[in-house]
Amino acid sequence: MKNILLLLFFLPLLAFAQKTTILKGTVKNKNKEPIENVSVTYKKTGTTTDKNGNYSIRIPFKEEITIIYTHISYKTVVKKLIARNRNGFSFSPIMSSKTEKIKEVVIKNNKKNAEGIKKIDIAIVKNTVGPNAGVENTLMTLPGVNNNNELSTQYNVRGGNFDENLVYINGIEIYRPFLIRSGQQEGLSFINSNMVQNINFSAGGFQAKYGDKLSSVLDITYRKPKELATTIDASLLGGSVTFENQFLDKKLSTITGLRYRDNSLFVNSKQIETNFRPKFTDFQTFLSYEFSENLTLNFLGNFSLNNYNYTPISRRTRFGTVADPLELTVFYSGQEQDKYLTTFGALSLDFKANDRLSFTGTTSRYNTQEEEHFDIAAAYRLGEVDANIGSDNFGDVEFTQGIGSQLNHARNDLDALITNFQIRGKYKKERQELSFGIKYQKEDIRDRIREWEVIDSLGFSIRPPNSIGNNQPYQPFEGPITPFQNIRADNNVVINRLSGFVQFNERMFWNDNEVWYNVGVRAQNWTVKANGTTSKNQTIISPRAQFAIKPNWKEDMLFRVSGGWYSQPPSYRELRDYNGNINENVKAQKSIHLVAGMDYSFTMWERPFKLTTEMYYKDLSNVNAYSVDNVRIRYRADNVTTAYAHGIDLRLNGEFVPGSESWVSLGYLKTEENINHRGNIARPSDQRLKFGILFQDYVPNLPNLKAYLNLVYNTGVPGGAPAYADVYQFQERLRDYKRADLGISYVFTDANKQYKTGFLSSFKELTAGLELFNMFDIQNAITNTWVRDVYSKTQFGIPNFMTGRVLNFKVSMKF
Repeated sequence: MKNILLLLFFLPLLAFAQKTTILKGTVKNKNKEPIENVSVTYKKTGTTTDKNGNYSIRIPFKEEITIIYTHISYKTVVKKLIARNRNGFSFSPIMSSKTEKIKEVVIKNNKKNAEGIKKIDIAIVKNTVGPNAGVENTLMTLPGVNNNNELSTQYNVRGGNFDENLVYINGIEIYRPFLIRSGQQEGLSFINSNMVQNINFSAGGFQAKYGDKLSSVLDITYRKPKELATTIDASLLGGSVTFENQFLDKKLSTITGLRYRDNSLFVNSKQIETNFRPKFTDFQTFLSYEFSENLTLNFLGNFSLNNYNYTPISRRTRFGTVADPLELTVFYSGQEQDKYLTTFGALSLDFKANDRLSFTGTTSRYNTQEEEHFDIAAAYRLGEVDANIGSDNFGDVEFTQGIGSQLNHARNDLDALITNFQIRGKYKKERQELSFGIKYQKEDIRDRIREWEVIDSLGFSIRPPNSIGNNQPYQPFEGPITPFQNIRADNNVVINRLSGFVQFNERMFWNDNEVWYNVGVRAQNWTVKANGTTSKNQTIISPRAQFAIKPNWKEDMLFRVSGGWYSQPPSYRELRDYNGNINENVKAQKSIHLVAGMDYSFTMWERPFKLTTEMYYKDLSNVNAYSVDNVRIRYRADNVTTAYAHGIDLRLNGEFVPGSESWVSLGYLKTEENINHRGNIARPSDQRLKFGILFQDYVPNLPNLKAYLNLVYNTGVPGGAPAYADVYQFQERLRDYKRADLGISYVFTDANKQYKTGFLSSFKELTAGLELFNMFDIQNAITNTWVRDVYSKTQFGIPNFMTGRVLNFKVSMKF
């Protein structure tokens, strides 16, 4: 009898449970911050969100209902839902603030978009997985930005090279070392991600206030701390410590970072067996002292030391096709010892005369002392591999196609000192702004080059291409051994530059349409004194303009066009030719650059998304053609080349997963050059197709467990040419670049989840996780090593493969 009564009691509950399910989710604002005390109601049933924005409510199964989300400070969200899963499902709305915005504020929020500037969230940068984690690693997921070397932070933008990109920190231009030729030697990026507040990036068509380069601008702002904090990051690749605080009644703020990196984890995954442990150290500080509301003094300082000690032992590389595989075996002796010491200091004074007029004066000095010393002998054998599956010797080398040896020697030393003084001003009046500035810069470079290469094949020394006839092995040659390459130079170069700009921009309305435009012009005058010879005085004028309109449409769309005559006066690298000689009369490279773009913001899956599209065209003249060896650029030091570049970039970003921004990017590029009227060939940066995904996700039932995917696919670039060879005869491309990096981390505590007691109460933030680099273990090639065989008169391009699959553990904490 009791069992029957219990059954009668629970039967309605069981029937009710079969007809209902659980709806849960997280309510956030547009800044991805959780909202507490949001009322979530369905008819007479309701609940509220907790401090983390989470809620849970039972709703009918397979029945359309209306859920209402209300909060006193946010606009009400109404959503119709049908539950089709008995196990529950989730919905996480984004609520908009009730604060009304006048039109002028809306224009201000669209200013960066109107300028063609991409604003990147620093939180995304810190979460982006990659061997060189940081700002540049995130940039390489954007369309139009390419790099096939995961050990380098250098990048190409829309057909340009590494030397065509401007990098600013707090309005101060940053430089990179001169002699570095390999991504392994590069070490740490100048930019310390833990010190960054804002990141703005333009891939072309930028304003006159930025410098004289042809490709892009990366504009970084370091933050001024508001409270005491210490951040520690550690992994198998190294670590960093960042300290920040305010002193002297909050007038003095300081943020200081110390970083250390060891690339052994990646080097050990490569095809070359070595005794190698590259070590990189970087110390950086940003100080700001506020004398008054109108006067602030700032200091940015950096010290970095890269020690690169390299002793190769052996290498074994298989390449070719399945039907015709080849194997290169190399045994090394000798070592390379490189050292790059860089110091940088900049002092700036911000003065606000009144609410409309302000000035900034800056002086900075950059010094790099670089040593590149190596003696490496290599004995190699190039053989054909037995590809017959039924053979007893399948996979073995059955025929030696070429043997030989090489001896490379270098004693290269460079000391460069760059000093500049700059004054900038800005005048604002309502919706108009006038900016202007003038800058003087002196570059003093002392460069000593001692570099040669001796090549031997089948017992015969290969003579340089411009030497007298050599009919070996058919006829003996009795002359002295001459290096195949022999570069000897002592260069003392002083470059004086005077540059300035003026630009005007205005925000206005035209028939209820928001309009923004900018017009400006830059000018630079320079002279070069090289080894006692002074060049003629050269001057360039660079007019630029931008226009953007946001129509008063129902759809949120923004259209913009920009362009101008861009010029790049030669740096020391561009003045030095393949043989180390200086041509002090090299002219500025020039480009007519046009960009047309559109931003379309929309809502999908009740979440915000944006589609950005840009088309561009560059017509280049006075081009200084170059070759690329890993990350070293070698120029012809002439202006006998013309070129062009055109393409289209697309990027879709938004909350593919609620509360986490991700994006998909696609880019198409074609760039060719015509050297001395010989016809168009692909430029070294001609990377036709780029596809990238940056994806963030989390486990719904365990939101503190997060996953990050960084996927890049680039079609192959030209593989380069051997020394002294005609580039028109070597136009084969490297294999396509494919890479996927995966990161998984668990957030123990952060700003949204704090503990008052226990071990975790000591931390403001604590995160630990694993990173899997090159998760599919794909062999990507960066350049070719050219092996010469004097007997067959053939040169073989052997691909230099990059890093394999690597697992890394990391932990990050903030006190």
